[in-house]
Amino acid sequence: MQAQLLHPISNPCNFFRIAVMILDEAPLFDPGLLAELDWSQNMVSFCPDISPVHPGAGLVLRPLCTSDLDRGFYKVLGQLTKVGDVTTEQFIKKFEHMKQSGDYYAVVVEDLNLGQIVATATLIMEHKFIHGCAKRGRIEEVVVSDECRGKQLGKLLLSVLTLLSKKLGCYKVTLECKPKNVAFYEKFGYVASDETYMQRRFSD
Repeated sequence: MQAQLLHPISNPCNFFRIAVMILDEAPLFDPGLLAELDWSQNMVSFCPDISPVHPGAGLVLRPLCTSDLDRGFYKVLGQLTKVGDVTTEQFIKKFEHMKQSGDYYAVVVEDLNLGQIVATATLIMEHKFIHGCAKRGRIEEVVVSDECRGKQLGKLLLSVLTLLSKKLGCYKVTLECKPKNVAFYEKFGYVASDETYMQRRFSD
């Protein structure tokens, strides 16, 4: 009897593997959270005026989605730090982990004319036993592409995530910065802490 060659998709395991590799437009978190921000509480001025709803001509501010992998998301992050060699499967698995946890709020600014991500930042929620089992927000990985510097996108992302942390019920929100940038962040209501940031790296 001649053996039959089965198409890979006939194997349910292969079908699942193919399915999880598909990039799509599903957001990391509810976009309504951004639309519902009380922009009147923003502490910095913009000239020309921009907002989460109107970030600039041809631009849109929204939650990260997996399709952004093909829109240069890592190209932008690479201007901030080392990103490593990340496969599509690794990216999607990490995205799904963050989405299921409900504690990660990565936002991006997309240039609709170019179809490219030009800025990004992330708010991470930490759950505490202190302060009545409160939540603390941390803002990380704020970066704007070299081509879009000067369009106030860094200010916009920081303002958006600061207000979002308040909306989500954080008792405080923190970030790390170089001493020369302290005055810039004070404009957003941040104050320098007496604590010293320390780290121990286990890999690059």
